This record gives sequence, structure tokens and C-alpha cells, in this order.
Amino acid sequence: MNIDKQRIKVAIAGTGCVGRGLALLLSKLPDFELTGILTRRKGPISDLLVNQALVTNNAHQVMEGTDVLVVSTGDVVYSTEIIRLAFSYKLPVVTMDADTQIVSGSWLSKQGRLTEAEGDQPGCLAALKEEVTAMGFQPLVLGNIKGFLNQNPTMEEMSFWSKKQGFSLHSVTSFTDGTKLQTEQCLVANGLGADILKQGLTGERIDDLQTGAFRLAEQASAAGKIISDYIISPTAPPGVFIVAEHDPALAGGLKAYKMGDGPYYLHYKPYHLCYFEVPKTIRRFVHEQRGLLDNGSTPHTGVAAVAKRDLQAGSFIDTGIGSLMVRGEAVELSALPNMVPIGLLNQAWLKKKVEAGQVLTFDDVEIPESTALTAWEETVTQHKTI
Repeated sequence: MNIDKQRIKVAIAGTGCVGRGLALLLSKLPDFELTGILTRRKGPISDLLVNQALVTNNAHQVMEGTDVLVVSTGDVVYSTEIIRLAFSYKLPVVTMDADTQIVSGSWLSKQGRLTEAEGDQPGCLAALKEEVTAMGFQPLVLGNIKGFLNQNPTMEEMSFWSKKQGFSLHSVTSFTDGTKLQTEQCLVANGLGADILKQGLTGERIDDLQTGAFRLAEQASAAGKIISDYIISPTAPPGVFIVAEHDPALAGGLKAYKMGDGPYYLHYKPYHLCYFEVPKTIRRFVHEQRGLLDNGSTPHTGVAAVAKRDLQAGSFIDTGIGSLMVRGEAVELSALPNMVPIGLLNQAWLKKKVEAGQVLTFDDVEIPESTALTAWEETVTQHKTI
């Protein structure tokens, strides 16, 4: 790969909200050149505000003549195939795709250079953790801030918000039912050396960010763990936070700088700007050869599919993430080694009746063969042998 130091050549896989926004952003930045956009759509994309000649359905074509590939497709099975193909072209890959990272990311990272980007909460937490630990703080809580949660929304509600917010129906549903949140905090746990306190996380519900964050810190301290978790607060900013400790000898200085009395100190970033932050990670990955975040070589958490309602044998699940049939919950793999990751529930059939609230296992479903499934099976097998 011959990298022009003045301009980084970038190709994008995915034409959802992130892909379209990033394409337009990169076209405005002087140190980037957009070389291609891979999509599965047919025909012109009316809301893609860059040269339509860059768009292709040919995955091999988009890999040629570029320095780095950015993947954000919303489809774990498809993304896994595309990333593996990119590695055959010796391309580094930047993702904004926690769904794929937690299913096949550990397996893929052994085959090429892969990193999650800043922009979504996991990448923002990774960057904030670097900053916090560089100042000598010891993190206790790596936290996500959510304003609203409804684990079983209706089709009517999701259709309304999909149209209002401009996101796909599956995306809005995964935001609302907590699947996206659980996925993000699973990646944080695996990639940043944290644990979870329980299945589905704790999720302090409180208006005041600091009060909720410190409650999580007390639980983390009592458990003797660094934890990945979240708070639900309609009034808190839609960003990320870290609660950390510091050497008591420096408490006076921290108090003088308005950090409070300790022993817990709150650091937060009051926003995450999705595709606007991706260029920071691309520059770092290409020029400094440093990744930001991946799923770790041996992940200990995953996101299980949990039935939202009673499901009959023979039921067809088109797409698990953003479904009205299942939602995702973070779990310890050691406790549920046979659970089905929600990201693998594409074109799946139920072999047995499943009750509301039940975690789906591989005994319950029939899932098509895919590289993503192979990646998961090999990752979990490795986990069982350690």
C-alpha cells in the first residue's frame, strides 16, 4: 500500500446514514480522497450527495486503488465477508459497526488490521479512557448515556420515529429496545478490559448524571471490578462518561481544579458525532499505525438474542437486530456458551417454541452457514479451551 501523505484514499462499504454522511464529509476534507462506495442497492441513491460514479455493487472494484476501507453496513454477515475480502487486498479496515465487532471481530483481527472508530459510544469511550489514564486516573466505570428505553416497542411507534428521524426501521428499533446499547457496552467490556455486573447490565435510571454514575462506581468498587454499564437519563447529554479513582495524595489538587472531593471523579464527553469523528480514527490508523478499539483476542461477553414475546416453532426471523421478535442483552459467555448472538439471526428459523424473555440457543434455531457463523464458532471454541 503506497500512501500519499497528503491525501488518504478511502473507500466506504455501506450507504446507510453513516456511510452517506461520511462520504459527504470526506469529500469536504482536504487530506482525504473518496475512491469508491460499495452498496447493495440498485440504481442511483438520491440522498447520497457525492459523485454517483463512485458507487458500485462490485466489492472487488471498491478495494482497488484505495488505502483504507470503512465498513458500516448494519449487517453482521455481510460486513464479515467484506472485511475478510479487504484483508485479502491487504487493506486496513475501520469500522463503525459494533454489531460485527462483537460477533466476528476477534476472529477477523487475527487476519488483518481492524479497528472500531470514534463516533459511536465504544470508540468515544476508548479515546476518553486513553485521555483519563494518561493523567493517572484508574477507571471504575466505562459508561454510556441513554435518554430513553422501551424493550418492546410497537410497529406503529417505530414506524413513526423511523420517518421522523430518518433512520431505518431496524435501526430505530435497535436504538429503542436497547440492543444497540447492549452491543456497544459488550464491545467496551471486551475491548477495554471491563466486566459486566449482570445479564442485561445494570442501567441506573436517574436524571442527574453524576449521581447515577457514582452509584455505578460504588457497585463496581464493591465487586472489585472495572465495569461497562450505562445510565438512563432524559436530561443528561447524549455522550459517554468514565468514573475513575486517583491516588489520594493528589486529591487536593483535583479538588482545586473543581473535580470534587473524591474518591470518585467523573469525566464525560457530552456528545458523540458518529461519522463526523471517523476521520480522526482513519488518520491515526493510517499515519500512526495505531488502532483505537477492537473486540479483544478472547472476548468474555456477547449479546444474546432474547425473545420479546412467545415465538412459535417455524417462525422466521429475517433480521435479529432491530426486530420486533427479539432484542439483545449483554451476557457472560461462560454462563451462556450456547446462546445465539443476535447479530447472527439473519434468515433464521425457529426449531422450537420460545417463551417471552427466554435466551435463544443454537438448539432453538436454524441459522444459514456464513463466514460470520464460522468466526463465532471458532471464537467461542477458543474461549472454552482457555
